[in-house]
Amino acid sequence: MRAKKPFLAKSLLAVGCASLMGLAIMPMLHADEWNKRTIVTVDQPIIAGNKVLEPGTYVWKLMDSPSNRNVVRIYNQDGSKLETTVLAIPNYKLKANGKTQFEFWETPAGVPKAVRAWFYPGDNFGQEFAYPKKLVAQLASARPAPIPAHYNPPVSENNPEPAPAPAAVPAPEPAAQPQPAPEVAQNIHPELSISAQAEPAPAAEPATLPKTASYGPLIGLMGVFSIGLAGVLTLGTKKS
Repeated sequence: MRAKKPFLAKSLLAVGCASLMGLAIMPMLHADEWNKRTIVTVDQPIIAGNKVLEPGTYVWKLMDSPSNRNVVRIYNQDGSKLETTVLAIPNYKLKANGKTQFEFWETPAGVPKAVRAWFYPGDNFGQEFAYPKKLVAQLASARPAPIPAHYNPPVSENNPEPAPAPAAVPAPEPAAQPQPAPEVAQNIHPELSISAQAEPAPAAEPATLPKTASYGPLIGLMGVFSIGLAGVLTLGTKKS
């Protein structure tokens, strides 16, 4: 009887350790699919929400909130600084894609492209960003205005003599006028290079994950492993 007590204690300890390992692994398996964590690299400025993101690498993911799945947070490369938070709206498409996909709004010439939609690999639903009208207007108005040809500065009252006319310069091209936002989203433009790496990257053309999936198979596997471990310990005890 005394020999069985140490064996029983070891068996219970092994089963408890196996169960804790299973519970610790299960949340990790679905972490990236839950927050849609994606590493995005751009080679030129883009507009995300109401902020201009300079060329570089950023981490995009959804806010960890079960009640609102349309809040996008963008961090710097190592995730130590929050660059911006965007309150998006749902965007749906008929066919899912196996890669991360971005769509852009058209903006005036000289103004960075504005992100319209972001789709995580395998999802036919994504996050749509509103058109940043105020930011686009500010960026467009901040562009330097061209100087007309044969421009003569006004004569000062203290010095009525006119200043000599400057040498003629070629007439610059007229400034492009800001265009209104289009009704249809545009795909990535050829002049804009953007790469994204979702973690993990699912296989091409995956189906939408079911919302009612459970951890029953994994828990059952842990139970079988625990029973096998208990049998090994039993044999070891009998031999000793």
